[in-house]
Amino acid sequence: MSVYVTQENPKVDIVSANQWGDLVPLASPFDQIRMNPGRVVSLIRRKLKGFTDDDWLLAMGDPVIIGIAFAVAANVNQGRVNILKWDKMEKTYYPVRVSVRGGIEEL
Repeated sequence: MSVYVTQENPKVDIVSANQWGDLVPLASPFDQIRMNPGRVVSLIRRKLKGFTDDDWLLAMGDPVIIGIAFAVAANVNQGRVNILKWDKMEKTYYPVRVSVRGGIEEL
């Protein structure tokens, strides 16, 4: 099980997300989609090539990078993507399972 962090941010503590799997960054804090979109897309495709129902996305950073990661994960996993949603009031992550071929399911 892995938690794919869409874009690292050294100023944000995400250690508590490791209860869902090993934290794997998809893009560095310095990656900018407008400067080199092809390289970033290739990097994300390579890192998500084995994305399964046991893995999670943790959305952080550039919204375009987040969108690319979601699209690639859904493509690899028959339209299904698991997302960890941060609740700032409760200070915890909530799992949300999304199927772009179906609906949204909460655990």
